[in-house]
Amino acid sequence: MTGIRRDPRVPAPEDCVLRHLVDRRAATTPDKVFVRFDDGAEWTYAELRRRVARAAAGLQRLGARQGDMVLSWLPNGPDALVVWFALNYLGAVYVPLNLAWRGRLLEHAIRLAGARLIVGHAALLPRLADIDRGSLTDAVVVGGDGTAALPAGLTAHPAGVLAVDGAEPAPPERPIMPWDTQTVIYTSGTTGPSKGVLCSYAQSAACSNALDAVDGNDRNLVNLPLFHAGGTGAVNRMLLKGGSIALVESFDTRAFWDTVRRTRATCLTLLGAMVPFLMKEPPSDRDRDHTLRTVVMVPLSDDPRAFAERFGVVVYTTFNMTETSWPLVSERDPVTRGTCGRPRPGVEARLVDADDCEVPVGAVGELILRTDAPWAMNHGYHGDPEATARAWRNGWFHTGDAFRVDSGGNYFFVDRMKDAIRRRGENISSFEVEAEIGAHPDVREVAVVGVPSELGEDDVLAVVAPVEGRVVDPAALIEHLRPRMAHFMIPRYVRMLPELPKTPTQKVQKHLLRGDGVTPDTWDREAAGIRIRRERIT
Repeated sequence: MTGIRRDPRVPAPEDCVLRHLVDRRAATTPDKVFVRFDDGAEWTYAELRRRVARAAAGLQRLGARQGDMVLSWLPNGPDALVVWFALNYLGAVYVPLNLAWRGRLLEHAIRLAGARLIVGHAALLPRLADIDRGSLTDAVVVGGDGTAALPAGLTAHPAGVLAVDGAEPAPPERPIMPWDTQTVIYTSGTTGPSKGVLCSYAQSAACSNALDAVDGNDRNLVNLPLFHAGGTGAVNRMLLKGGSIALVESFDTRAFWDTVRRTRATCLTLLGAMVPFLMKEPPSDRDRDHTLRTVVMVPLSDDPRAFAERFGVVVYTTFNMTETSWPLVSERDPVTRGTCGRPRPGVEARLVDADDCEVPVGAVGELILRTDAPWAMNHGYHGDPEATARAWRNGWFHTGDAFRVDSGGNYFFVDRMKDAIRRRGENISSFEVEAEIGAHPDVREVAVVGVPSELGEDDVLAVVAPVEGRVVDPAALIEHLRPRMAHFMIPRYVRMLPELPKTPTQKVQKHLLRGDGVTPDTWDREAAGIRIRRERIT
């Protein structure tokens, strides 16, 4: 405790540690609803605490101890929430797994965690049969009929071991501190093997406090999975603020507004393609018939005002990643096109070149960050000291994202450093090309990648999914782009798909599209006789 007294920048344990927050909310607001589930069931803070305590006692009987890493492999719902909270209640580390993982990806994550115990859904656990399970010895089987075809050497336990009425866990061996690891959240792995991000309670608190517009009167709709920082962050935020959540399985365009109305959600985060999906739905006289008040839009759409006016909401935007804590946040209803906001209080941001030397205003550089409060960002990658050292070199966290900043201090995302395209001496932001293509009324979603050119470097490939019931004509799309972007950015190739491959968090899996390259069904504008040249200025 003396460390906290010396440094007021670190939140006190009672203000950020999940165990303390659960106990305090159950004592002070026992009858307030904390969570509403998709089926209409609700848990008050008192009920939440009762379920968490008995699950924690069950996990403790299975050998889970303070500081242990325990795997959770469950879809959004009551089981996923209570297992996470129960682990943290013990001071153990919640390590959730992506529901889509199989084979080598799954094996990598399990071996990296070094966990002995997994709590998993019966439909998922059979995937463990064909992989190296590392240190795993025990599995709690949840869902289905309570059984699963587990491989030899893995002991199965029924879900009932986590639901013994009246059970209470023994207290932690030492106080759970703000700098203790709360979760290990795996990165998406789209540019290489997934890394396990070490996230502390203090980091969760920094994320939770970054947006003042949301308070204890709000209900946050959580439609991102609880193995994603967007999902865990929203839940942490409302627990810390004394608010509530609506926890649903996933984002669904057609059901979205009905879900908002049914759960009476007041705020949420919309990622990636979610905004264009909603905007391209036919207008309805019920577009403002809902409880939603605040939307965090990431990235900011081309016309956020249109979204705000159509649906009657307030819009903010931010830049964040699993490793950080909302370092850039915008003002309410930002008017600067494409902004990610400005550094929030307590955050320093720089844009640097490959040698960590700062670039001029307006130039593109890698965004690096640091905070004035200890533990307010990640404290490394679990089991990967080399990646930790690379990311934290020179005392700054290196995001791997290319940005530019204007004279007003607004930051603009340009691209992932590894997604940037180099064509005939020109650097191209796939993000900017996607924004222009996505503005076409017939385009539902788009991803832009570089593919090898016979002339060296890259050519630009756009993979497009049309709005349902419409057709995108590639030649007409090119004509649409001509007046809107530089000649060297206009795609040579256009490939049509009914839907882009995505992770469960709606992030497009560009590595799959890049790996497919130019497929037999890809349209080539040069083969179609459409040549685009640099405009000559005379």
